[in-house]
Parts: sequence; structure tokens; C-alpha cells
Amino acid sequence: MGPGNRPLDLEWLEDFQALAETGNFSRAAQARSIAQPAFSRHIRALEEWVGVDLFDRSAHPVALTAAGKRFQPLLQEVLAGLQAARTEARHAHDLDAASLSFAATHVLSLTFFTRWLGSVEARLSMGPIQTISDSSQACEDLMLQRRVQFVLCHGHAGAPGRLDEAQYPVQRLSDDVLVPVAAPGADGAPQHALGADRAPSVLAYSEASGLGRIMRSIQDREFGKDFAPSLSVVFTAHHAALLRTMALEGRGLAWLPMSLVAEDLRTGALVDAGAGGWRVPVDIRLYRQLAPMPPVAEALWALISGTSGGN
Repeated sequence: MGPGNRPLDLEWLEDFQALAETGNFSRAAQARSIAQPAFSRHIRALEEWVGVDLFDRSAHPVALTAAGKRFQPLLQEVLAGLQAARTEARHAHDLDAASLSFAATHVLSLTFFTRWLGSVEARLSMGPIQTISDSSQACEDLMLQRRVQFVLCHGHAGAPGRLDEAQYPVQRLSDDVLVPVAAPGADGAPQHALGADRAPSVLAYSEASGLGRIMRSIQDREFGKDFAPSLSVVFTAHHAALLRTMALEGRGLAWLPMSLVAEDLRTGALVDAGAGGWRVPVDIRLYRQLAPMPPVAEALWALISGTSGGN
């Protein structure tokens, strides 16, 4: 905008350059492929926008005024900057179109994503990859805002999330299981156990956690209506990795993915707090955008659609 909030047409700037170079309205209009009357109106409109005359029309050839001479190099910087910005924007668009973008929950980015990615890369040239690791709720937000192409997360048929409700295409990549675990006491038994005489201290998932949504959705059906009231929640967090740390410190029991705690169970750093029961099978899922995606993303989806375990 300029004086009086008049809009500025970028074509006027190109017209200014043409007239400054030729010194002739007719030749400049021809170079710009517009009629001379329209060209003259553009120059006058630019001068009105600036607020001063930029050309001395009494001179032959037409010459820049003192104001025009000061205006020209600054204008050249603006046009060069705009061209550079245009080039950079196109480059960024081309790079983005050639990139794969994932949002993955924290626990799967730590335990599953890189291993799965390696297996896919053995069959598909994937190019640049952009990954965001966050809570399940944040990953869903990124997908709903069309800021990523894929979301990797845990899922359960009895606990649909927002992407399920919006009918985003999904493929099941693998399975996992939530296991109640706790640190062992001196006798090797769990310090916090299910089925004990007193309510066990529980490390729980927050509302933003997809695993928490699964646990809240299925616990009454799977474990009975008296299950939740029998627990004593002492700590809440978004991320399974933080709950694992608290469990290792003996703060309580937590339902953690086997993919995260298998080594802890093998070494005895954590033990089963449910005597082999109270487990919750879950899926590892990949959701995709509803809209058509760049070719490399569509090729990835076609690959896993042909090799994964179904929708």
C-alpha cells in the first residue's frame, strides 16, 4: 500500500524499469507487450502511489527525475528480492513435494519407526524424510491440519481416535501389547502389583496420550467396572518413556508397550506386575492423508498397502 492506502500493482514496477531503460513510452510499452495508453496510465499510477513525478516527460528521451534516480536502485533491490523469494519458495515447494513427512508418537519414534523405515527403504527409494515426534493428540492435530502426510501411532479397535472418526485411510503395520510392569523388590516380586490386598500405585497416561485413550476406553469392558476405582493414580504423563523412567525408580506400575520394555523385562529391571494377565493387545498403525499426496508418498502407501496386515 502507498499514500492514501492505494494498492500497488507489481506490474507498474516492471513498467518503470522498461521506461527507465528505453527512455521512450512507445518502445517501453512494446517491450512490455501492452498498449501505450495503458502503459502511460501505469506509470502515472505508480507516480501517484509514490507521491512525486519519477520521469521528466519534457526531456527527449524521457529521463528520470531526481526522485526517479533515487527510486530506481531501491526498486531494483525490491525486484531482485522478490525474484529470489519466488525462487526459494518454488525450491521449498519442490523439496516438500519430494519429501515424506511423518508424525510419530514418542514411544514409536523411539522403538519402531527407524527399524520399520529401514525395511521400507530396502524396497523403495524414499528421498528426504521429515519427522515430528509428539503426543498422539498432537500427531492427530498435525494430520488434521494437513501438515504431515502420515501418522504413526498405536491403535485399538475398541478405542477409535479422531482420525478413525474422520475416516482417514489406515494400515496396520504390526502388533504390540501393553504390559503392566513395575520395579522388583528385594525378593524379585513387583513392588506394585495388581490383585494385591491394597490399591497399587499407578503411573497413568494423560488425556493427550493415545495409549491413555485406549486404556480408558477398554478397561471397564476388559477388566471390570471395579477396576479403575481400585487403582491409586500417583503420577500422570503424556509419554510412555517418562512413565517407564518412573516405573524403574519404583514409583508405581504402568501399562507400557512391550516394544519399549522388552529389554527391561529380560534383564529384570522391570517385572510383570500382573502375573501374566491384565495385558492389552494393541496395533501399530499408519494413517495417511485423505487428499492425493506427492508421488513418493503415494508409492510408499501402495507398498505398505500390499504388504501390511489389512485396513
